[in-house]
Amino acid sequence: MSEQPEVPVPSAAPVPGPLVVVTGMTGAGRSTAAAELEDLGYYVVDNLPPSLLRDVVRLVDESRGVAQPIAVVVDVRSGSFFGSLQANLAQGATGRDATLVFLEATDDVLVRRQEAARRPHPLQAGGRLLDGLQREREVLAELRGEADLVIDTTSLNVHQLAKRIAESFGSPESTTLRIRVVSFGFKYGIPVDADFVADMRFLPNPHWIPELRPNTGRDPEVSQYVLSRDGAAEFLDAYVPVLDGVAGGYLREGKRFMRVAIGCTGGKHRSVAMTEEIVRRLRELGHEATSTHRDLGRE
Repeated sequence: MSEQPEVPVPSAAPVPGPLVVVTGMTGAGRSTAAAELEDLGYYVVDNLPPSLLRDVVRLVDESRGVAQPIAVVVDVRSGSFFGSLQANLAQGATGRDATLVFLEATDDVLVRRQEAARRPHPLQAGGRLLDGLQREREVLAELRGEADLVIDTTSLNVHQLAKRIAESFGSPESTTLRIRVVSFGFKYGIPVDADFVADMRFLPNPHWIPELRPNTGRDPEVSQYVLSRDGAAEFLDAYVPVLDGVAGGYLREGKRFMRVAIGCTGGKHRSVAMTEEIVRRLRELGHEATSTHRDLGRE
């Protein structure tokens, strides 16, 4: 009896790589974000007219393979093409899962950065730099509301922004939700890119205890003091399940980033201790959670 020839088993089709679209305010750090994505292995295209987005994806698929991650930078320099971005990011339009990243900063910081670079704003039109920024905010308002990830770069330097991008996109194959819990001081302003903001000023302030004042919420004695105050445990027992439930909803809606801001007066004691405890509890629930202390060391 003759042997039957082996029938080749078709290999599984490669999974399309991610598509990251970077946009936002002029001077907010788009170039820094693009450079970091390139370092992470993304094929990066800067100043792409949105109408060419699907063409770029097709050409990369043909030349580098569908698994190649792609990042494109789109801004107001794209002129009349800019309005077509939303249509080109419609579900399934490119055949890839797309993440829209919006970078922003306060007007005074953007003006300072533009003046340092000695560049006019593309929408300035002979007027003031601030006029160009205001026009840009109006153009981008709806797009910002649809962004998957908003990063406020007001208090970030280029290295810190690169780190944020690396943390968000360093493992493209991951589909888990990334939760960042950031402590802050209200006297330095509320993080504008936060999805949730909680106020810890209802707890007694360790600042008024001489032996605790020099320390921070990372120190065990401060943490123990804060977490043992009346209302602290009750807040955590109620708030963390809310975050856990919202995280599940975010995943179901295809969102991969959640930013939680925990504030106190100066961002040194109460918010830091509570941030660390919230992260600990979220990790116990199986979430990928990290902490950042924005204003620690500013006093």
